[in-house]
Amino acid sequence: MLTYTIRRLLQLIPVLIGMTIIVFSIIHAIPGDPAETILGEKASNEAVAALRLELGLDKPAYIQYFDYVKKLATGDLGMSIRTKEAISKEIFPYLAATAELTFASIFIAVVVGVNAGIFSAWRQNSWFDYTSMLVALAGVSMPVFWLGLMEQWVFALKLQWLPSIGRMDAREPLNAITNLYLLDAMLAGRWDQLWTVIKHLILPGIALGTIPMAIIARMTRASMLEVLRSDYIRTAKAKGLSQFFVVYKHALRNALIPVTTVIGLQIGLLLGGAVLTETIFAWPGIGRYIFDAISSRDYPVIQSGILVIAFIFVLINLLVDLLYAKIDSRISYK
Repeated sequence: MLTYTIRRLLQLIPVLIGMTIIVFSIIHAIPGDPAETILGEKASNEAVAALRLELGLDKPAYIQYFDYVKKLATGDLGMSIRTKEAISKEIFPYLAATAELTFASIFIAVVVGVNAGIFSAWRQNSWFDYTSMLVALAGVSMPVFWLGLMEQWVFALKLQWLPSIGRMDAREPLNAITNLYLLDAMLAGRWDQLWTVIKHLILPGIALGTIPMAIIARMTRASMLEVLRSDYIRTAKAKGLSQFFVVYKHALRNALIPVTTVIGLQIGLLLGGAVLTETIFAWPGIGRYIFDAISSRDYPVIQSGILVIAFIFVLINLLVDLLYAKIDSRISYK
């Protein structure tokens, strides 16, 4: 497995190089001049030209690209045009916020989706099966922004059970150590703040996790139905094993391969596609960070943000592939 892992890691290099070329080409095709955007429409031509020279925007595109790649090779993501801060330091709090939201939403999606799919397959053609699949269909079809607004209206405005925006109560800021607020609250021993962080995660976590939850439920049901019709399952039932033991011990393990693939893909998609949820709930994540950079034509931030997300996405795919061997002992990597 070690040889396979090393080979897959080496394969990331051409993938990331290709990603830098694609992102660089698309970003530089966006209309507008970053220097004019920063200085404003009333800026003089001399000021715009001086800023373009300072930022290196006066160079040909291919030279700008090679300069960017050389910096990446040393671990330098560049400097934000807007804030004049190093992107490698600036991006981490946003990435941590999105990671926390992503794993909260995928936790909800996996716990609810996998169990709903299992019970639907276990009780095929029952009222629970029809109801859960109808809810799953509605979850796939429901726009995230609409669900988020409805959650805010019902649970934050009307019932006042949960906060509607932000990661933490502004009146009681958290001492950020890792920028993962759940972990920071536990490290500080502030269980009251931990509960506050959890409450802030519930609404955006449900809104972001609804579509993955529906997809996971449908995939789990389909995979479980196929496994439950297998000969070894009928043999296990004939031996007198309990239905619960047969389903969760024998059937589920063999049904997890396609479900694991879907979960891995959903984690990667959520890391880069949470911009709507982050906007609605004022969540300071990587999606909003890149969106704000696009609005101000901050090329280095856009390029670095997308590249970081792409790198995490391919790493998650690698981890999913390695998990296959742990789930199913028949799979081995040599």
